[in-house]
Amino acid sequence: MALPKIELPLFETKLFSTGKAVKFRPFTVKEEKILLIAQEANEVDQTLLAIRQIIGNCVYDLDVESLPMFDMEYLMLQLRAKSVNNVITFSITDPDTQKPVEIELDIDTIDLTVDERHSKEISINDDMRLIMRYPRLDEVSLFKGYEGNEVNTLFKIMIACIDCVVDGDTISRMEDFTTQEIEDFVESFPGRVIEELKLFFETIPVLRYEAKYINANGDEKTLVLEGMETFFI
Repeated sequence: MALPKIELPLFETKLFSTGKAVKFRPFTVKEEKILLIAQEANEVDQTLLAIRQIIGNCVYDLDVESLPMFDMEYLMLQLRAKSVNNVITFSITDPDTQKPVEIELDIDTIDLTVDERHSKEISINDDMRLIMRYPRLDEVSLFKGYEGNEVNTLFKIMIACIDCVVDGDTISRMEDFTTQEIEDFVESFPGRVIEELKLFFETIPVLRYEAKYINANGDEKTLVLEGMETFFI
């Protein structure tokens, strides 16, 4: 005699990047184990692997690898809200008093923060412009070591995230060219374009949450959480 099959409810949400509706189920003990292992490892690679596995298991008809990171972070939060509850309670150490403070984070109040300077289009000259795309999960590792090796890292990221070049009526997609051809093309950019590319990456939309609390001295403080911090606490 077989054990009974557990039916899980389905939920629906919309992706920020496309507005597309996707269906998902709550995570089970299987996904909970994946999450706990990632939390214990406290390593970026393990965290990204856990995100890929959990979303791939729980969200239907979705190409996980093509999603920008902020969509994946949002889906992880929605999964947490429907699988456990929408409130995450955790403790922090206040930096001024060095005493613990309990914080409550309501997932339903977290939204995408978009910098008004952000644009996916970058002008090269009067006729030519770049159309950028957001880094995918398999490209997030390119951001490792950004601070210590800014020039080379930024160059790799730029090459990876140029979607196409619009030159008048002609659209050239980067997938049709070799890495060397793209590198040569990027190296020919006017200097100001590099600054605009930096701005694109620095202002990529991000999930942001601000929690206000009162510390032991009676001072009102604000804790800011962004991206993966909010569900890997």
